[in-house]
Amino acid sequence: MPPPASHPGPFVPPPASRPGSFVPPAGDAGPFVPPAGDARLRPAKLAPHPEIFTPPTVGGVPRSTGAPGATGRAPRSGRSPWSLPLAVLLVLAGVFATGAGLGRTVGGPLEWAAVGGAQSSAGAPVTPTVARPVSLSVPSIEVSAPVKPVGDAPDGSIAVPPLSRHEETGWYDRGPVPGEPGPAVIVGHVDTKSGPSVFYDLGKLGVGDTVEVAREDGSVAVFTVDSVEHFPKDQLPADRVYGHDGPASLRLITCGGQWLGGGTGYADNVIAFATLTSTRAA
Repeated sequence: MPPPASHPGPFVPPPASRPGSFVPPAGDAGPFVPPAGDARLRPAKLAPHPEIFTPPTVGGVPRSTGAPGATGRAPRSGRSPWSLPLAVLLVLAGVFATGAGLGRTVGGPLEWAAVGGAQSSAGAPVTPTVARPVSLSVPSIEVSAPVKPVGDAPDGSIAVPPLSRHEETGWYDRGPVPGEPGPAVIVGHVDTKSGPSVFYDLGKLGVGDTVEVAREDGSVAVFTVDSVEHFPKDQLPADRVYGHDGPASLRLITCGGQWLGGGTGYADNVIAFATLTSTRAA
């Protein structure tokens, strides 16, 4: 899927460190070049992006098949809503439309299967069993950002925060809440032409680093990073990213790797895998 045509172009960081980058659209007017000697621009120091971005209606992370009558995610019933029976192949097609960067996997569209009961209506968020997330803190890479719910784009894909709010992260509210059983998903932009965005340094996370998600009830879910991995967009292991039932876990997702340009943008996805290790009061 070609990226949208109106984005002004990617940020190009200094060559010393490039953990990952936003997937910009075709027709880029040229990369941003940071001032000499300023190797660590932080998103908070940058002016807001001038363009209000509306995700296009193509591409994305499908949450259901294209068949008539296909339904959405299963309701929470003690198992992860991402869970699928062994008979169902968990695969994805498409990319996050605005370049948070979730890439294609080998195979057909993702199929959500009912687990232990009737499904909710397609596209409808299910009432969470724990409070919703409101902010994200990753001390080791100096991230402190709001978390806003994102649902489905018009084509049924996972939406992302508008490019005009590239300092925000987006929690996919059709999946688990951070702290519930199963893999919760939080997405974020890496950069714009103006400079770094919220997940610019995601690739620098290390095993054992902590990720804290504050929730509406004043509690904080604390996760420990298990791994940070790069995947080519055409080989994303969807069963690893989404298919694990069991303990509460978290996926932080953005894009990265080599800039390929054209309709591809950057080659890879950067995904941090983390497991819930404690819960505390704020």
